[in-house]
Amino acid sequence: MKGIVFTEFVEFVETKYGLSMVDQIMDRCQLKSRGAYTSVATYDVQELLALVVELSRQTDTPVSELVVEYGRHLFRFFARTRRSMFEHFSRCEQLLESIEDQIHVDVRKLYPDAELPTIRFERLSDVMSKVHYSSTRPLADLAEGLILECVVHFGEPMEVVRTDLPPGDGTLAEFLLSRSR
Repeated sequence: MKGIVFTEFVEFVETKYGLSMVDQIMDRCQLKSRGAYTSVATYDVQELLALVVELSRQTDTPVSELVVEYGRHLFRFFARTRRSMFEHFSRCEQLLESIEDQIHVDVRKLYPDAELPTIRFERLSDVMSKVHYSSTRPLADLAEGLILECVVHFGEPMEVVRTDLPPGDGTLAEFLLSRSR
């Protein structure tokens, strides 16, 4: 997994819980990388999962809740630091529809070794659409946070309902987006 996800997770923890919490979870996890992350390197996703589990223990917050919240933080980070990517879209669905054929293509140009999830957008009607998430990594919670914050970013009255698909381990999910009229 690309280092940007790790460096921004550390920023998320520091902002929300303080630098001492970052140090605490890093020390307790005994990471192979020792927590020395750079945004362009690649790291084992197990390190991120270990950090989240330890943060959950320390804060008494469910892992899934932390990962959704981190996904929201990550979306805001991308919106702030990758403005040119967002200026082409005026609606949430436009951005979500472009992930696989546009955004992920651009990411692979920059990082050919990036292992990205498959995101398939399906327009069901004028007011409903579905996002299909598939990954080798159990990060559907992260995808949920990203989608929820995308809705907020575009200021759209929209409900998002997640359905986990078998095997139910966070590697496959669908998100139904319903626009209020």
